[in-house]
Amino acid sequence: MQVLEGQAARTALTRSFGEIPVPDAVLARIKGLFGEALSPEQVVQRILADVRARGDDALRDWTEKLDGTRPDTLAVSADDLAQASVPDDLHAAIRTAISRVRAFYAQQPAHGFLNHGPDGALGQLVRPIGRVGVYVPGGLAPLISTLIHTAVPAQVAGVPEIVVTTPPDRAGNIHPAILVAARELGITQVYRVGGAQAIGALAYGTASIPAVDKVAGPGNLFVVIAKRLVYGVTGIESLPGPTETLVIADDSADARFVAADLLAQAEHLGAEPVLVSTSRDLLVRVQAELGGQLEALPEPNRSWARDSVAARMKVILATDLDEALAFSNLYAPEHLCLLTRDPWSVLGRVTRAGGVFIGEHSMEALGDYVAGPSHVMPTGGTARFMSPVNVRDFQTIISVVGVNEATLRRIGPAGVTLARAEGLEAHARAIESRLLGDPQDA
Repeated sequence: MQVLEGQAARTALTRSFGEIPVPDAVLARIKGLFGEALSPEQVVQRILADVRARGDDALRDWTEKLDGTRPDTLAVSADDLAQASVPDDLHAAIRTAISRVRAFYAQQPAHGFLNHGPDGALGQLVRPIGRVGVYVPGGLAPLISTLIHTAVPAQVAGVPEIVVTTPPDRAGNIHPAILVAARELGITQVYRVGGAQAIGALAYGTASIPAVDKVAGPGNLFVVIAKRLVYGVTGIESLPGPTETLVIADDSADARFVAADLLAQAEHLGAEPVLVSTSRDLLVRVQAELGGQLEALPEPNRSWARDSVAARMKVILATDLDEALAFSNLYAPEHLCLLTRDPWSVLGRVTRAGGVFIGEHSMEALGDYVAGPSHVMPTGGTARFMSPVNVRDFQTIISVVGVNEATLRRIGPAGVTLARAEGLEAHARAIESRLLGDPQDA
Protein backbone atom coordinates (compact mmCIF):
# COMPACT_ATOMS: atom_id res chain seq x y z
CA MET A 1 0.00 0.00 0.00
CA GLN A 2 1.65 3.22 -1.16
CA VAL A 3 1.23 6.05 1.35
CA LEU A 4 1.23 9.57 -0.10
CA GLU A 5 2.16 12.72 1.78
CA GLY A 6 2.45 16.45 1.14
CA GLN A 7 2.68 17.56 -2.48
CA ALA A 8 2.39 14.00 -3.79
CA ALA A 9 -0.94 13.69 -1.97
CA ARG A 10 -2.16 17.02 -3.29
CA THR A 11 -1.25 16.01 -6.84
CA ALA A 12 -3.08 12.69 -6.48
CA LEU A 13 -6.21 14.41 -5.16
CA THR A 14 -6.29 17.15 -7.80
CA ARG A 15 -8.99 16.32 -10.32
CA SER A 16 -8.50 16.41 -14.05
CA PHE A 17 -11.80 17.49 -15.55
CA GLY A 18 -11.36 15.95 -18.99
CA GLU A 19 -13.10 12.97 -20.51
CA ILE A 20 -13.91 10.03 -18.25
CA PRO A 21 -11.45 7.18 -18.93
CA VAL A 22 -13.15 4.37 -20.84
CA PRO A 23 -12.16 0.79 -19.92
CA ASP A 24 -10.82 -1.36 -22.75
CA ALA A 25 -13.62 -3.87 -22.11
CA VAL A 26 -16.22 -1.19 -22.85
CA LEU A 27 -14.49 -0.20 -26.09
CA ALA A 28 -14.27 -3.86 -27.11
CA ARG A 29 -17.99 -4.37 -26.47
CA ILE A 30 -18.81 -1.27 -28.52
CA LYS A 31 -16.79 -2.63 -31.43
CA GLY A 32 -18.48 -6.01 -31.12
CA LEU A 33 -21.97 -4.47 -31.12
CA PHE A 34 -21.45 -1.83 -33.80
CA GLY A 35 -18.82 -3.46 -35.97
CA GLU A 36 -16.52 -0.45 -35.74
CA ALA A 37 -14.49 1.47 -33.21
CA LEU A 38 -16.68 4.21 -31.77
CA SER A 39 -16.32 6.42 -28.73
CA PRO A 40 -19.06 6.21 -26.08
CA GLU A 41 -20.19 9.69 -27.13
CA GLN A 42 -20.56 8.59 -30.73
CA VAL A 43 -22.60 5.61 -29.59
CA VAL A 44 -24.90 7.80 -27.54
CA GLN A 45 -25.31 10.29 -30.37
CA ARG A 46 -26.48 7.49 -32.66
CA ILE A 47 -28.92 6.16 -30.08
CA LEU A 48 -30.39 9.57 -29.30
CA ALA A 49 -30.80 10.46 -32.97
CA ASP A 50 -32.55 7.15 -33.63
CA VAL A 51 -34.91 7.55 -30.66
CA ARG A 52 -35.76 11.05 -31.77
CA ALA A 53 -36.49 9.85 -35.32
CA ARG A 54 -38.23 6.50 -34.69
CA GLY A 55 -39.58 6.70 -31.15
CA ASP A 56 -40.89 3.45 -29.66
CA ASP A 57 -39.52 1.27 -32.48
CA ALA A 58 -36.02 2.58 -31.74
CA LEU A 59 -36.50 1.94 -28.03
CA ARG A 60 -37.43 -1.68 -28.69
CA ASP A 61 -34.55 -2.20 -31.11
CA TRP A 62 -31.93 -0.73 -28.80
CA THR A 63 -33.28 -2.56 -25.76
CA GLU A 64 -33.03 -5.81 -27.69
CA LYS A 65 -29.51 -5.03 -28.91
CA LEU A 66 -28.11 -3.78 -25.62
CA ASP A 67 -30.16 -5.55 -22.94
CA GLY A 68 -31.03 -8.81 -24.68
CA THR A 69 -34.81 -8.48 -24.54
CA ARG A 70 -37.44 -6.92 -26.78
CA PRO A 71 -40.35 -5.44 -24.82
CA ASP A 72 -43.59 -5.55 -26.78
CA THR A 73 -45.16 -3.20 -24.26
CA LEU A 74 -42.93 -0.51 -22.83
CA ALA A 75 -45.29 0.57 -20.05
CA VAL A 76 -45.67 -1.54 -16.93
CA SER A 77 -49.39 -2.25 -16.56
CA ALA A 78 -51.51 -1.21 -13.60
CA ASP A 79 -52.05 -4.90 -12.83
CA ASP A 80 -48.30 -5.58 -12.74
CA LEU A 81 -47.83 -2.65 -10.36
CA ALA A 82 -50.67 -3.78 -8.14
CA GLN A 83 -49.57 -7.40 -8.00
CA ALA A 84 -45.85 -6.86 -7.43
CA SER A 85 -44.72 -8.22 -4.09
CA VAL A 86 -41.55 -8.62 -2.05
CA PRO A 87 -40.80 -10.25 1.33
CA ASP A 88 -42.38 -8.47 4.28
CA ASP A 89 -39.08 -7.25 5.73
CA LEU A 90 -38.07 -5.65 2.42
CA HIS A 91 -41.50 -4.08 2.04
CA ALA A 92 -41.19 -2.60 5.54
CA ALA A 93 -37.69 -1.33 4.76
CA ILE A 94 -38.99 0.40 1.61
CA ARG A 95 -41.66 2.14 3.67
CA THR A 96 -39.10 3.17 6.29
CA ALA A 97 -36.82 4.68 3.66
CA ILE A 98 -39.68 6.59 2.00
CA SER A 99 -40.87 7.92 5.34
CA ARG A 100 -37.44 9.12 6.47
CA VAL A 101 -36.50 10.73 3.15
CA ARG A 102 -39.88 12.49 3.01
CA ALA A 103 -39.55 13.74 6.60
CA PHE A 104 -36.06 15.08 5.85
CA TYR A 105 -37.06 17.05 2.75
CA ALA A 106 -40.25 18.35 4.33
CA GLN A 107 -37.94 20.49 6.48
CA GLN A 108 -36.14 22.11 3.56
CA PRO A 109 -37.08 25.78 3.12
CA ALA A 110 -38.36 25.85 -0.42
CA HIS A 111 -40.91 28.63 -0.62
CA GLY A 112 -40.86 31.98 -2.32
CA PHE A 113 -41.45 35.44 -0.88
CA LEU A 114 -43.26 38.62 -1.86
CA ASN A 115 -42.35 41.73 0.06
CA HIS A 116 -44.63 44.78 -0.12
CA GLY A 117 -42.79 47.84 1.11
CA PRO A 118 -42.25 51.52 0.40
CA ASP A 119 -40.72 50.66 -3.00
CA GLY A 120 -43.64 48.50 -4.09
CA ALA A 121 -43.45 44.70 -4.37
CA LEU A 122 -40.42 42.52 -5.03
CA GLY A 123 -40.24 38.78 -4.62
CA GLN A 124 -40.04 35.30 -6.00
CA LEU A 125 -42.67 32.80 -7.02
CA VAL A 126 -41.66 29.16 -6.56
CA ARG A 127 -43.38 26.63 -8.79
CA PRO A 128 -42.91 22.86 -9.15
CA ILE A 129 -41.63 21.46 -12.42
CA GLY A 130 -44.54 19.96 -14.34
CA ARG A 131 -43.20 16.53 -15.29
CA VAL A 132 -40.01 14.82 -14.08
CA GLY A 133 -38.37 11.68 -15.42
CA VAL A 134 -36.55 9.51 -12.87
CA TYR A 135 -33.93 7.14 -14.24
CA VAL A 136 -33.35 4.07 -12.05
CA PRO A 137 -30.29 2.00 -13.00
CA GLY A 138 -30.77 -1.74 -13.34
CA GLY A 139 -28.00 -4.00 -14.49
CA LEU A 140 -26.45 -5.88 -11.61
CA ALA A 141 -29.14 -5.19 -9.00
CA PRO A 142 -32.40 -3.25 -8.58
CA LEU A 143 -31.51 0.15 -7.13
CA ILE A 144 -34.67 0.57 -5.08
CA SER A 145 -33.09 3.33 -3.01
CA THR A 146 -32.30 5.43 -6.09
CA LEU A 147 -35.99 5.60 -6.97
CA ILE A 148 -36.87 6.64 -3.42
CA HIS A 149 -34.01 9.14 -3.06
CA THR A 150 -34.87 10.86 -6.34
CA ALA A 151 -38.67 10.71 -6.50
CA VAL A 152 -39.40 11.76 -2.90
CA PRO A 153 -37.65 15.18 -3.12
CA ALA A 154 -39.55 15.75 -6.37
CA GLN A 155 -42.84 14.90 -4.66
CA VAL A 156 -42.07 17.18 -1.72
CA ALA A 157 -41.36 19.93 -4.27
CA GLY A 158 -44.90 19.44 -5.57
CA VAL A 159 -44.11 17.82 -8.94
CA PRO A 160 -47.51 16.54 -10.14
CA GLU A 161 -46.26 13.89 -12.58
CA ILE A 162 -43.27 11.55 -12.22
CA VAL A 163 -42.25 9.11 -14.95
CA VAL A 164 -39.85 6.24 -14.17
CA THR A 165 -37.65 4.39 -16.65
CA THR A 166 -35.52 1.39 -15.69
CA PRO A 167 -33.89 -1.41 -17.67
CA PRO A 168 -35.74 -4.75 -17.89
CA ASP A 169 -34.08 -8.08 -17.20
CA ARG A 170 -33.53 -10.58 -20.00
CA ALA A 171 -37.06 -11.87 -19.52
CA GLY A 172 -38.37 -8.36 -20.09
CA ASN A 173 -39.43 -7.83 -16.49
CA ILE A 174 -38.82 -5.08 -13.96
CA HIS A 175 -37.68 -6.24 -10.53
CA PRO A 176 -40.72 -6.42 -8.23
CA ALA A 177 -38.97 -4.32 -5.56
CA ILE A 178 -38.83 -1.38 -7.99
CA LEU A 179 -42.54 -1.81 -8.70
CA VAL A 180 -43.41 -2.06 -5.01
CA ALA A 181 -41.42 1.12 -4.28
CA ALA A 182 -43.16 2.91 -7.15
CA ARG A 183 -46.54 1.78 -5.84
CA GLU A 184 -45.72 2.97 -2.32
CA LEU A 185 -44.73 6.33 -3.81
CA GLY A 186 -47.96 6.57 -5.80
CA ILE A 187 -46.10 6.50 -9.13
CA THR A 188 -48.10 4.85 -11.90
CA GLN A 189 -45.91 5.49 -14.96
CA VAL A 190 -43.06 2.96 -15.09
CA TYR A 191 -41.38 1.96 -18.37
CA ARG A 192 -39.20 -0.99 -19.36
CA VAL A 193 -36.32 0.85 -20.96
CA GLY A 194 -32.85 1.80 -19.77
CA GLY A 195 -29.57 3.24 -20.98
CA ALA A 196 -29.10 6.17 -23.31
CA GLN A 197 -32.29 5.24 -25.16
CA ALA A 198 -34.33 5.85 -21.99
CA ILE A 199 -32.80 9.31 -21.59
CA GLY A 200 -33.65 10.04 -25.22
CA ALA A 201 -37.24 8.94 -24.70
CA LEU A 202 -37.61 11.16 -21.64
CA ALA A 203 -36.07 14.13 -23.43
CA TYR A 204 -37.83 13.88 -26.80
CA GLY A 205 -40.95 11.88 -25.97
CA THR A 206 -42.31 8.90 -27.91
CA ALA A 207 -45.77 7.47 -28.50
CA SER A 208 -45.51 5.55 -25.22
CA ILE A 209 -43.29 7.73 -23.05
CA PRO A 210 -44.10 11.42 -22.53
CA ALA A 211 -41.36 14.02 -22.79
CA VAL A 212 -40.41 15.44 -19.40
CA ASP A 213 -39.24 18.83 -18.23
CA LYS A 214 -36.30 17.43 -16.26
CA VAL A 215 -34.43 14.12 -16.02
CA ALA A 216 -32.94 13.03 -12.70
CA GLY A 217 -31.07 10.00 -11.46
CA PRO A 218 -27.63 8.39 -11.80
CA GLY A 219 -26.49 5.89 -14.40
CA ASN A 220 -23.55 4.38 -16.22
CA LEU A 221 -21.20 6.21 -18.58
CA PHE A 222 -23.67 6.10 -21.46
CA VAL A 223 -26.51 7.45 -19.35
CA VAL A 224 -24.34 10.31 -18.08
CA ILE A 225 -23.27 11.20 -21.63
CA ALA A 226 -26.88 11.06 -22.79
CA LYS A 227 -27.99 13.41 -20.01
CA ARG A 228 -25.27 15.85 -20.99
CA LEU A 229 -26.25 15.72 -24.67
CA VAL A 230 -29.99 16.26 -24.11
CA TYR A 231 -29.48 19.16 -21.70
CA GLY A 232 -31.26 22.14 -23.18
CA VAL A 233 -33.97 20.00 -24.71
CA THR A 234 -34.81 19.03 -21.15
CA GLY A 235 -33.30 19.83 -17.77
CA ILE A 236 -30.97 17.58 -15.79
CA GLU A 237 -30.26 17.64 -12.07
CA SER A 238 -26.57 16.66 -12.32
CA LEU A 239 -24.15 14.24 -13.98
CA PRO A 240 -23.48 11.70 -11.22
CA GLY A 241 -20.69 9.30 -12.15
CA PRO A 242 -18.74 6.56 -10.34
CA THR A 243 -19.05 6.75 -6.57
CA GLU A 244 -16.31 7.93 -4.23
CA THR A 245 -15.73 8.06 -0.50
CA LEU A 246 -13.05 9.89 1.44
CA VAL A 247 -12.53 8.83 5.06
CA ILE A 248 -10.68 11.10 7.48
CA ALA A 249 -9.53 9.06 10.47
CA ASP A 250 -7.23 9.83 13.39
CA ASP A 251 -5.54 7.50 15.89
CA SER A 252 -8.82 7.04 17.78
CA ALA A 253 -10.60 5.41 14.82
CA ASP A 254 -11.46 1.73 14.81
CA ALA A 255 -9.64 0.17 11.86
CA ARG A 256 -12.53 -2.27 11.36
CA PHE A 257 -14.98 0.55 10.75
CA VAL A 258 -12.59 2.48 8.51
CA ALA A 259 -12.07 -0.59 6.32
CA ALA A 260 -15.78 -1.39 6.28
CA ASP A 261 -16.69 2.14 5.16
CA LEU A 262 -14.09 2.07 2.39
CA LEU A 263 -15.26 -1.32 1.12
CA ALA A 264 -18.93 -0.32 1.26
CA GLN A 265 -18.27 2.05 -1.62
CA ALA A 266 -15.45 0.07 -3.21
CA GLU A 267 -17.91 -2.68 -4.16
CA HIS A 268 -19.47 -0.31 -6.70
CA LEU A 269 -17.97 -0.70 -10.16
CA GLY A 270 -15.47 2.07 -10.85
CA ALA A 271 -15.52 3.36 -7.27
CA GLU A 272 -12.69 5.41 -5.79
CA PRO A 273 -11.99 4.92 -2.06
CA VAL A 274 -9.70 7.44 -0.35
CA LEU A 275 -8.27 7.22 3.16
CA VAL A 276 -6.67 10.24 4.84
CA SER A 277 -5.25 9.70 8.31
CA THR A 278 -3.06 11.52 10.80
CA SER A 279 -1.82 8.16 12.12
CA ARG A 280 0.63 5.95 10.26
CA ASP A 281 -0.16 3.13 12.70
CA LEU A 282 -3.86 3.32 11.75
CA LEU A 283 -2.98 3.06 8.07
CA VAL A 284 -1.14 -0.18 8.76
CA ARG A 285 -4.05 -1.57 10.77
CA VAL A 286 -6.57 -0.58 8.10
CA GLN A 287 -4.51 -2.32 5.43
CA ALA A 288 -4.69 -5.56 7.43
CA GLU A 289 -8.43 -5.13 7.95
CA LEU A 290 -9.03 -4.48 4.27
CA GLY A 291 -7.39 -7.75 3.33
CA GLY A 292 -9.46 -9.78 5.78
CA GLN A 293 -12.76 -8.05 5.03
CA LEU A 294 -12.18 -8.32 1.28
CA GLU A 295 -11.69 -12.06 1.48
CA ALA A 296 -14.86 -12.40 3.58
CA LEU A 297 -17.02 -10.78 0.89
CA PRO A 298 -18.97 -13.08 -1.45
CA GLU A 299 -18.45 -13.00 -5.18
CA PRO A 300 -18.85 -10.97 -7.29
CA ASN A 301 -18.69 -8.23 -4.61
CA ARG A 302 -15.18 -9.34 -3.64
CA SER A 303 -13.88 -8.91 -7.18
CA TRP A 304 -15.56 -5.53 -7.64
CA ALA A 305 -14.19 -4.21 -4.33
CA ARG A 306 -10.73 -5.67 -4.96
CA ASP A 307 -10.58 -3.92 -8.32
CA SER A 308 -11.51 -0.56 -6.77
CA VAL A 309 -8.95 -0.96 -3.99
CA ALA A 310 -6.16 -2.14 -6.29
CA ALA A 311 -6.75 0.28 -9.15
CA ARG A 312 -8.06 3.48 -7.59
CA MET A 313 -7.64 3.58 -3.82
CA LYS A 314 -5.57 6.46 -2.44
CA VAL A 315 -3.95 6.30 1.01
CA ILE A 316 -2.67 9.57 2.45
CA LEU A 317 -0.83 10.48 5.64
CA ALA A 318 -1.63 14.00 6.89
CA THR A 319 0.47 15.89 9.42
CA ASP A 320 -2.65 16.96 11.35
CA LEU A 321 -6.40 17.35 10.97
CA ASP A 322 -6.02 20.77 9.35
CA GLU A 323 -4.01 19.23 6.52
CA ALA A 324 -6.42 16.28 6.33
CA LEU A 325 -9.33 18.69 5.83
CA ALA A 326 -7.35 20.67 3.27
CA PHE A 327 -6.82 17.44 1.34
CA SER A 328 -10.54 16.65 1.53
CA ASN A 329 -11.65 20.12 0.44
CA LEU A 330 -9.24 19.91 -2.51
CA TYR A 331 -10.70 16.56 -3.57
CA ALA A 332 -14.36 17.62 -2.98
CA PRO A 333 -15.61 14.08 -2.34
CA GLU A 334 -19.09 12.79 -2.94
CA HIS A 335 -19.03 11.22 0.54
CA LEU A 336 -16.86 12.44 3.42
CA CYS A 337 -16.71 10.22 6.51
CA LEU A 338 -15.31 11.74 9.72
CA LEU A 339 -13.97 9.01 12.00
CA THR A 340 -12.09 11.20 14.43
CA ARG A 341 -11.98 11.72 18.18
CA ASP A 342 -14.29 14.77 18.04
CA PRO A 343 -15.86 14.83 14.57
CA TRP A 344 -18.29 17.65 15.37
CA SER A 345 -15.38 20.01 15.98
CA VAL A 346 -14.15 19.23 12.46
CA LEU A 347 -17.43 19.78 10.62
CA GLY A 348 -17.16 23.56 10.46
CA ARG A 349 -14.00 23.32 8.37
CA VAL A 350 -15.60 21.21 5.64
CA THR A 351 -16.23 23.41 2.59
CA ARG A 352 -16.59 20.94 -0.30
CA ALA A 353 -18.43 17.62 -0.10
CA GLY A 354 -21.64 16.05 -1.28
CA GLY A 355 -22.45 14.67 2.14
CA VAL A 356 -20.69 14.46 5.51
CA PHE A 357 -21.09 11.39 7.72
CA ILE A 358 -20.14 12.14 11.29
CA GLY A 359 -18.81 9.48 13.62
CA GLU A 360 -18.85 5.71 13.65
CA HIS A 361 -22.65 5.43 13.99
CA SER A 362 -23.29 7.47 10.83
CA MET A 363 -21.70 5.28 8.20
CA GLU A 364 -22.22 6.32 4.60
CA ALA A 365 -23.93 3.02 3.82
CA LEU A 366 -26.76 4.05 6.15
CA GLY A 367 -27.08 7.28 4.19
CA ASP A 368 -27.53 5.27 1.02
CA TYR A 369 -30.81 3.96 2.37
CA VAL A 370 -32.60 5.28 5.42
CA ALA A 371 -30.79 8.24 7.03
CA GLY A 372 -32.87 10.86 5.19
CA PRO A 373 -30.84 12.95 2.70
CA SER A 374 -30.76 11.77 -0.90
CA HIS A 375 -27.84 9.58 -1.85
CA VAL A 376 -27.75 11.13 -5.34
CA MET A 377 -24.74 13.39 -4.75
CA PRO A 378 -22.17 15.23 -6.88
CA THR A 379 -19.18 13.16 -7.99
CA GLY A 380 -15.92 13.76 -9.83
CA GLY A 381 -15.11 16.90 -7.86
CA THR A 382 -18.34 18.64 -8.88
CA ALA A 383 -19.15 19.18 -5.20
CA ARG A 384 -17.17 22.37 -5.78
CA PHE A 385 -20.29 23.79 -7.42
CA MET A 386 -23.07 21.19 -7.23
CA SER A 387 -25.31 19.93 -4.43
CA PRO A 388 -27.02 16.63 -3.63
CA VAL A 389 -30.49 16.13 -5.09
CA ASN A 390 -32.92 18.27 -3.13
CA VAL A 391 -36.32 19.93 -3.34
CA ARG A 392 -34.98 22.95 -5.26
CA ASP A 393 -33.89 20.67 -8.11
CA PHE A 394 -37.56 20.15 -8.92
CA GLN A 395 -38.79 23.72 -8.69
CA THR A 396 -38.44 26.85 -10.77
CA ILE A 397 -38.15 30.37 -9.40
CA ILE A 398 -39.99 33.26 -11.03
CA SER A 399 -38.90 36.78 -10.14
CA VAL A 400 -41.66 39.32 -9.38
CA VAL A 401 -41.13 43.05 -9.92
CA GLY A 402 -43.87 45.51 -9.00
CA VAL A 403 -42.22 48.84 -8.07
CA ASN A 404 -44.32 51.96 -7.58
CA GLU A 405 -44.02 55.34 -9.31
CA ALA A 406 -41.97 56.97 -6.57
CA THR A 407 -39.40 54.19 -6.76
CA LEU A 408 -39.31 54.38 -10.54
CA ARG A 409 -38.51 58.10 -10.37
CA ARG A 410 -35.75 57.43 -7.83
CA ILE A 411 -33.99 54.53 -9.54
CA GLY A 412 -35.08 55.01 -13.17
CA PRO A 413 -32.37 57.54 -14.13
CA ALA A 414 -29.70 55.04 -13.08
CA GLY A 415 -31.34 52.46 -15.33
CA VAL A 416 -31.35 54.94 -18.24
CA THR A 417 -27.65 55.64 -17.71
CA LEU A 418 -26.74 51.95 -17.61
CA ALA A 419 -28.83 51.18 -20.71
CA ARG A 420 -27.10 53.87 -22.75
CA ALA A 421 -23.69 52.72 -21.48
CA GLU A 422 -24.54 49.31 -22.92
CA GLY A 423 -25.71 50.78 -26.22
CA LEU A 424 -29.34 49.74 -25.71
CA GLU A 425 -31.24 52.89 -26.61
CA ALA A 426 -34.68 51.25 -26.71
CA HIS A 427 -34.16 50.10 -23.12
CA ALA A 428 -33.30 53.66 -22.08
CA ARG A 429 -36.33 55.12 -23.86
CA ALA A 430 -38.68 52.53 -22.33
CA ILE A 431 -37.68 53.81 -18.89
CA GLU A 432 -37.67 57.47 -19.93
CA SER A 433 -41.17 57.21 -21.39
CA ARG A 434 -42.47 56.63 -17.86
CA LEU A 435 -40.23 59.25 -16.31
CA LEU A 436 -41.24 61.94 -18.78
CA GLY A 437 -44.92 61.06 -18.91
CA ASP A 438 -47.19 61.39 -21.97
CA PRO A 439 -45.73 64.05 -24.40
CA GLN A 440 -49.32 65.17 -25.16
CA ASP A 441 -49.68 66.28 -21.54
CA ALA A 442 -46.80 68.71 -21.91
